[in-house]
Amino acid sequence: MIYFLTMESRRKKPLLGVIVLLLATVIWGLAYIAQSDAMQYLGVLTYSGVRVLVGGIALVPVVCIMHRLSANRTVPKEQRQRQVHVSFIGGIVCGIFMCAAMVFQQYGIAYSSVGKSGFLTALYIVLVPVCGILFGRRVTWLSALCVAIALVGSYFLCVKEDLVIAFGDWMLIGDAVLFAFQILFIDRFLARGAEPVLMTCIEFWTAGLLLLPLMFLVETPTWGGVWAARVTILYAGLASGAVGYTMQMIGQREMEPTAASLLMSLESVFAALFGWLLLGEQMQLRELFGCALVFLAVILSQLPIGRQEA
Repeated sequence: MIYFLTMESRRKKPLLGVIVLLLATVIWGLAYIAQSDAMQYLGVLTYSGVRVLVGGIALVPVVCIMHRLSANRTVPKEQRQRQVHVSFIGGIVCGIFMCAAMVFQQYGIAYSSVGKSGFLTALYIVLVPVCGILFGRRVTWLSALCVAIALVGSYFLCVKEDLVIAFGDWMLIGDAVLFAFQILFIDRFLARGAEPVLMTCIEFWTAGLLLLPLMFLVETPTWGGVWAARVTILYAGLASGAVGYTMQMIGQREMEPTAASLLMSLESVFAALFGWLLLGEQMQLRELFGCALVFLAVILSQLPIGRQEA
């Protein structure tokens, strides 16, 4: 369903945002299991490029159907054109950040441990409110407390060795910065009236077309490798990509960026839980404590207290 109202002229629905983002984090958590298999057949850039293009292709018919449905609405032509224009610009901007974040993250993982990768990527929890200052946003004392609790929880969940910053770790910190800006730009363009599904579609096509030449320059993609990884590519492209990222935009439309980033930090928690339940991976008391802290931060962030701005 297409909404032609800007954020200023419609009332947010935080509960809807919580539900949608929670479902998105479950989908992303499962994607970790699928992605681990794809690396046996494809390079980092090839896998990333193919999966986002699959997601972009899948969203094209959805956008067309929604456009046809919207044609029956008595919406001013200028308003509809403005929404499409904002969605295209927003999708291109967010797609550039998505492409860069994917490259930073995947190469960071190659030079860092899995535990530190999860923790350093989760730094966007802190960076979203900090970078949000550049967008004129302020942070409540409750949000600041929840960010601190979630960061500590992510550390206990992900890091099992000494936290020494090396080359790969700097790449992951760069990925966290890029992801934080992606979240903030999504919020900014949605506030201007962008349509979530259309903007997601443009975001995926932008990231995919940027990654396409890179994967041929740096790697040697083969159709055999793509076919061997078809199941995980389809899941990552359709469920984790097209569905998950569209849900991210819909959920963010109903919430403030800091609260949304806290909810999305549950991705690492669900990844650990699914690894435990489906792959038989062991979870130590330290990791369970980390999961509990992240869950606590998310719950606290939804309480109607501490609304005085810090």
